[in-house]
Amino acid sequence: MRSATPKVLHRLGGRSMLGHALAAAEGVGPQRVAVVVRHEREKVAAHALEVLPSALLVDQDDVPGTGRAVQCALDALDAKAFAQSVADGVPVGEEGRGAGDGLVGSVVVIAGDVPLLDGDTIGALLDAHHSGGNAVTVLTTEVPDSTGYGRIVRDEATGDVLRIVEHKDASAQEREIREINTSIYAFDAAALRDGLGKVGRDNAQGEVYLPDVLALAREAGGSVRAVLADDPMTVEGVNDRAQLATLGAELNRRVLARWMAAGVTVVDPATTWVDVGVELAEDVTIHPGTQLHGATTIARGAVVGPDTTLTDMEIGEEASVVRTHGSLSVIGAGASVGPFAYLRPGTVLGTNGKIGTFVETKNAEIGEGSKVPHLSYVGDATIGEHTNIGAASVTVNYDGVRKHRTVIGSHARTGADNMFVAPVRVGDGAYTGAGSVIRRDVPAGALAVSAGAQRIIDGWVTKRRPGTPAAEAAEAASGSDRSAALGRQAQVEEAGRTSATEAERPTPPPPSPGVPHLGGPSQHAADNEGPRS
Repeated sequence: MRSATPKVLHRLGGRSMLGHALAAAEGVGPQRVAVVVRHEREKVAAHALEVLPSALLVDQDDVPGTGRAVQCALDALDAKAFAQSVADGVPVGEEGRGAGDGLVGSVVVIAGDVPLLDGDTIGALLDAHHSGGNAVTVLTTEVPDSTGYGRIVRDEATGDVLRIVEHKDASAQEREIREINTSIYAFDAAALRDGLGKVGRDNAQGEVYLPDVLALAREAGGSVRAVLADDPMTVEGVNDRAQLATLGAELNRRVLARWMAAGVTVVDPATTWVDVGVELAEDVTIHPGTQLHGATTIARGAVVGPDTTLTDMEIGEEASVVRTHGSLSVIGAGASVGPFAYLRPGTVLGTNGKIGTFVETKNAEIGEGSKVPHLSYVGDATIGEHTNIGAASVTVNYDGVRKHRTVIGSHARTGADNMFVAPVRVGDGAYTGAGSVIRRDVPAGALAVSAGAQRIIDGWVTKRRPGTPAAEAAEAASGSDRSAALGRQAQVEEAGRTSATEAERPTPPPPSPGVPHLGGPSQHAADNEGPRS
């Protein structure tokens, strides 16, 4: 793979190749699963136990070959079986071994780099193995080009398998065979044990070949047969990045086909990627450019995408998530998210809530019916029910050392461009004015404002920034055509200024009772002549 990552830990469909192999093995309900490790032992062993904590880890020694790998595994399984026999009270002989010594029954051997193999395919192999009373049953398939694969040599009269010949050891006639070995077998434990004890290393690679056991089992009088897999992709292995991409695309195609058959609408399967661990309900709609990863679950009637990536998310019924990147978060039923939202871990959006355009959330609980419509950051916060957060608001949660929490109650209305400097609380039904910095707790039902009166210093740019493009533009606008260049609100203010010089202008009256303007700058000048705090 030309990678610092061990081959079997490369991922497709949300799992490592080893994870796919373990899932397939678990699909037939085995008594025990053994994982043979050698290259990059620590990484592979740790991942195997993460995926399947009950796995028996087996170290292969320096003797190369698949046969040696299986022999090491069988020795470990025999030891476990013997220990269990002793624990169960089976008599032990003079040499320390008893009648219960060693593994009995069927041993299935699979490779760690066959990611599309599934429990159903292994189950069919085992069924054929048991019904035929075989010593060995090998899973095979046919391919147009068998270069590099082990060839299946059959008895022309019975169809039984005579032997498996590796490509480098095959004759010219044997290289014409299109039926190949998939490296997936079912063995009788006794036949496997006996055959492994006789296998040598007399081959082009100098390895202990597991396929050599088949010929030895046949010589010992056992039946050796094959089960042909109709779909070569199911049993195809991965040896490079190109094959990984090919099988990843095929796996995704199969996953999408399964969900579409179950009632999910996938508008464009070519641009939609869904991991094997994702769960989708009926009548979910997935739009183009969507990627669903990990343990994401999407409930009935929800619409996701386009251009959305969700990892380990929970999406409620009838929710809508558009052009959003999210992870480890929960979206309630009927809620809407996006476009262009970023949901970081710990976000919980209540039923019928809204997280809108260019909003980032993290570790935030947003109650039922509450809205954060646009251009805001809500981190380390709790927002009650049916509250509206004004545009361009920020919960200022970090003091340079620790994170602090903002709590905003239910039915609150916060103005645009608010900074909530945590830790701070805003009570139920409270209002805050536009442009306010909320540093102290706001009681329920109160109005909090912190913006001062607007000041205008005429001529500041031409005096303090002479020679700049801004100063030149200001000087050009100061001529006879200045009024024509001004907007309506600015013209009104200009007319007021020309009626008196700054020295003669009367002192403005003190603030009068009333509700200050909470909106943005799009109001008329008369709206801005109200009370100030």
